[in-house]
Amino acid sequence: MDALERLAESADTVSIGDFLAGLGQRGYGPILLVPALLEITPVGGIPGVPTFLAAIIITFAVQILIGHTHLWLPGFIERRRISSGKLCDATAKLRGTARFLDRWVHGGLPTLTRAPIPRIAAAIVILLACTVPPLELLPFASTAPMAAIAAFGLALLVRDGLLMAVAGVLAMAALGVGFGLVGVEIT
Repeated sequence: MDALERLAESADTVSIGDFLAGLGQRGYGPILLVPALLEITPVGGIPGVPTFLAAIIITFAVQILIGHTHLWLPGFIERRRISSGKLCDATAKLRGTARFLDRWVHGGLPTLTRAPIPRIAAAIVILLACTVPPLELLPFASTAPMAAIAAFGLALLVRDGLLMAVAGVLAMAALGVGFGLVGVEIT
């Protein structure tokens, strides 16, 4: 949050590329977390939305898997600018969430946040996201893999290995439920 505030104070406008550079490797956390959380809301019940969100997640999880250290976006998106005031306002609003996370997430098991674990997590996220299109045929069935993806995104954001382990357990449960539901639907 402090880095983002400093970035906002350095100019009148901030590009999305500058914003993502300010987040560094933690930029992958929110980009996995936000679409997954969107799918968990009632928006996820709109046909096609879960698959679209899963495609976005796969696009960024592949970048983690192949070892990109910073999030890549097309130039026309990276060059988009937002006012520093809006970034400061957003940062101020996120401070409460950040304080909450700081209270509950303490960076336990740091070994589980170091290479190659994020790449393994990215591979699992891709597998989870691939289960979403068939699960979309059953209302809100895709919530299970998206919840696990959200947990991976949060673990990457806050660099907490214990949360990464919890996300792995959620992923295995979601894959079990997903394959079970798809198997039931096919028969």
